[in-house]
Amino acid sequence: MSDYLTESDLAEQRHRSRRRRTAISLSVVVLILFGAFWYSYSYFKGSSGDASATPTTVCSGGKPVKVTVNVYNATTRQGLAADTASTLRKRGFTIGSVANDPLHKTIKASAQVRYGPAGVKLAPVVGATVSKPVMVKDKRKSATVDLVLGNGFKALTAARAVSVTSCTTQATK
Repeated sequence: MSDYLTESDLAEQRHRSRRRRTAISLSVVVLILFGAFWYSYSYFKGSSGDASATPTTVCSGGKPVKVTVNVYNATTRQGLAADTASTLRKRGFTIGSVANDPLHKTIKASAQVRYGPAGVKLAPVVGATVSKPVMVKDKRKSATVDLVLGNGFKALTAARAVSVTSCTTQATK
């Protein structure tokens, strides 16, 4: 045979090259679709807890009060406060601010729950959403409660009912 390629040999090489590119492109598309479906599945699977079990109202003088939570991130993990706030919203909490910790504290515990005198009865409801929180009373005037996520934070606890002493008679009705 000769050392020269004929026109039919060149056409065959181009055809093989095109088939290889098509196979690679289809493989990449399939992997991207699989990743998207897996992410969606894990997102919905992770948020499908019993959200109705966490009470988001407590009683103050016999009247229900909505719990407003500011969620702050005191770690270097990006998006932690936003993800946690989303889950708390699904559980029925009213979400205020979502940001990095405005006090720039280093928190080794799972979380800090900061509240003022008006939020004394609301703080345990927020505190029950994390494992072993550190409760910190400050001088704020509002009834909002800050949930500051620390380095020990892994995930929110399973949704469960919280007993608030001033509401026990009303909660059992």
